[in-house]
Amino acid sequence: MSHFSRQLTQVPGLIRIFSDLHYGDRASRLRSLEQLNPLLDGVDQLILNGDTFDTRPSSHPQQTARIRAETMAYFANCAPTVTHLTGNHDPDISTHHCLDLAGGHIFVTHGDIIFEDVVPWGRDTEYFTARINRDLAALDEKSRHQLEPRLTVYRSACLDLPQGHQAEPNPLKYALQVLADNIWPPQRSLRILRAWQETPNRAAAIAAIHRPAARFMLIGHTPRPGVWTTTSGLTVINTGSLSRPFGALAVDLNPTQLTVRRIVARAGYFQPGPVIAEFALAETPASSKMLT
Repeated sequence: MSHFSRQLTQVPGLIRIFSDLHYGDRASRLRSLEQLNPLLDGVDQLILNGDTFDTRPSSHPQQTARIRAETMAYFANCAPTVTHLTGNHDPDISTHHCLDLAGGHIFVTHGDIIFEDVVPWGRDTEYFTARINRDLAALDEKSRHQLEPRLTVYRSACLDLPQGHQAEPNPLKYALQVLADNIWPPQRSLRILRAWQETPNRAAAIAAIHRPAARFMLIGHTPRPGVWTTTSGLTVINTGSLSRPFGALAVDLNPTQLTVRRIVARAGYFQPGPVIAEFALAETPASSKMLT
């Protein structure tokens, strides 16, 4: 197993996985890291599946450095074991881009790898397409079709793209840049909807190539949370984001069960909420329960 991916042994206790905190971005509902305290209570292993905060070059480097130091110090002491996986906004937060759990039945990665241009609704699609195609072409034939080298190419492309509105401290300028980045021209809204619609099947296609034994694929990246069982039998779980306008999910694992629950806000704190899906972690996927 390369250092770009990890395989964790399932141990007694609670593993909790969520993603896309986007701490430091005005769009995030997370204003203080202490708001996460109830969500981390009793957790034995915490896995943060990318976009925890933004590590990319910034026009306000001191702010980026402050957020990074604050975030890393907080999570270093919040659970016995903490694993940071990279995302497109924090491509250098660690050297781990994906994770295998439960003997390979669970595959965890941020999710931008399912799109050839990382963020198909963004204004940087031409940059990503050209950069990724160039860097993939520079790999040898074998590496070009392996997941870990491809993820490294994606992370390099993301790291070289400076932050946009994410680093803007002025509220008005921030709002205008968000409109420019995500809403205008109107075709961007259609691209967003198309990406959300395509996400489960795109994720299943990646898993079929690189993790064919996986029963579950856990992603974030697109802000639409949900649980989908695809025609291939793979269950795709998108944990969503703490950024507006949608909610977020947490995935809880113990040695026998995978549980998907909503993350809810109460009295200014984020807490584990209602269970929306449960699956048995057994050799056969016979036992699963979807809750409404």
